[in-house]
Amino acid sequence: MKWMGRRTHSGGGRARRTGPDGRPRRSLTFVITAWVSGVMAAVLVAAALVGYIKYREIWDGIHHETVTGLGQRPPKYATSAMNILAFGSDSRVGLSRREQLILHVGRTGCGCSDTIMIVHISPGRHQVTVLNLPRDLMVPMYGCPAADGKPGEQEDTAGVVQINQTLALGGPSCLWKTVEHLTGIRIDHFIQLEFDGVVKVVNDVGGVNVCVPRSIHDPNSGLNIKAGVHHIMGLRFLEFWRTRETVADGSDLKRIQRDDLLLAEVLRGVVHKGLLQSPTRLLPIVEDAAHAIYATDAGMTEMDMFHIAESFRGLTTHNVQFIEVPTQVYLPQPAQVELVQPRDGRLFSAIAHDVKLPSKTAAPQPTNGGHPVLDTVSPQDVHVTVLNGTTVGQLATTTAASLTARGFSVVGSPGDATTSDYTSSVIEYSSAADLPAARTLATQLANVQLRQVPAITPGTVTLILGSTFTTLAAHSPTASASGSGSPSPSSSKSPSVGSLAKSFGGITGYANCKRDKRAFEP
Repeated sequence: MKWMGRRTHSGGGRARRTGPDGRPRRSLTFVITAWVSGVMAAVLVAAALVGYIKYREIWDGIHHETVTGLGQRPPKYATSAMNILAFGSDSRVGLSRREQLILHVGRTGCGCSDTIMIVHISPGRHQVTVLNLPRDLMVPMYGCPAADGKPGEQEDTAGVVQINQTLALGGPSCLWKTVEHLTGIRIDHFIQLEFDGVVKVVNDVGGVNVCVPRSIHDPNSGLNIKAGVHHIMGLRFLEFWRTRETVADGSDLKRIQRDDLLLAEVLRGVVHKGLLQSPTRLLPIVEDAAHAIYATDAGMTEMDMFHIAESFRGLTTHNVQFIEVPTQVYLPQPAQVELVQPRDGRLFSAIAHDVKLPSKTAAPQPTNGGHPVLDTVSPQDVHVTVLNGTTVGQLATTTAASLTARGFSVVGSPGDATTSDYTSSVIEYSSAADLPAARTLATQLANVQLRQVPAITPGTVTLILGSTFTTLAAHSPTASASGSGSPSPSSSKSPSVGSLAKSFGGITGYANCKRDKRAFEP
């Protein structure tokens, strides 16, 4: 189907997938991402910290898949941070009809990813940001090869595909590539989550407290619960997680918000009960949690999992945050959504660089196309190729020399653009992760446009000079490296992405629906 001249792909095949032993894989759409936020990742490996032999059996039982075909990858800006892509599948393969009835699920799924999250662990391992990507998000078709019985995806960045289809089209590698190209956040590892064990694990931790502003009766998920505060166990937790159509506006976006509240409740319960510091109490949870992890990438080692566990041993509810990417209705298909720029670009960049957003009360910023230049970096972190888009001789050469004198890193030899009819100058960048570099360079020119071009090498920007350009803008040697009062990523003394939840309408691990009722309101 076509809308507005762009091709879309929003349907997926009924993929039947099996585990590494050839047996049917057991998984559902409602994967409990508390594992991902660190609670269950820590639970899974905590036994290793005290030498449990059973940990070896658990690790060996997880499928480890080689990730290939990622194309040009974004740079790793915060080198000691860790970014984990966590997702689950909506396949019902392996569930008996009785289990399907008890759990109020349908008979089929498409092998698509219904839960997609980037778990960002800041340097120092004392702060965690969980970024939700809605399953209905429309994204460019970056292209993935056919493999393991999957059809693959034809590259067409002018076309769009629903992001949850990429898993069915090309497996974890395709989803990984799509997320990296879309956000500019370099992924270190993936964890593919399963349904098996979720009910038992929630029971193992003693259940969680939830508050419900109004009664919910959902025949689809099976949830029937009255308004008020409740202590719920595994099965009802699962019903709560899956509830969507009969609450608020019935959208998946609101469901994500409610699920984040659930994760905050799980986190609060685990922290307050001291489970992360009690290996003996963790052992049965370890065994059940193992059933919730189907696969990781082959590059993830036991030591990586050890570091993840270490990250969460001292975790508190105040240094974990849950954020849903800002979206707007995708007009060709109103049931789907698309990113909101430049807002999402700022969010992705802050996570990629592990820095906070500049204060709204800072001094007025330079503008480009009416948008404030907010996220910037030090000039030495801007790797720029300079091209002449005019008929003026040596313009690129002299400008490159001037940029070098101002501390910018000019790469390659200055040359001519493919055409010489540029009027305004243009700065081309590959992805959201390179927006700070593009914005920093934009402060040096009076009339310039920013343009995203996926073919640009990640980590670099290209400046094409137009006929309105004569010289660089006035430059103060005492100005901050970023052209604003904000610290650059390289000068930030400590991770400060904790400010993002407030800036983007997210929540911290301390939140509950007594204070935040938005997820239950139309």
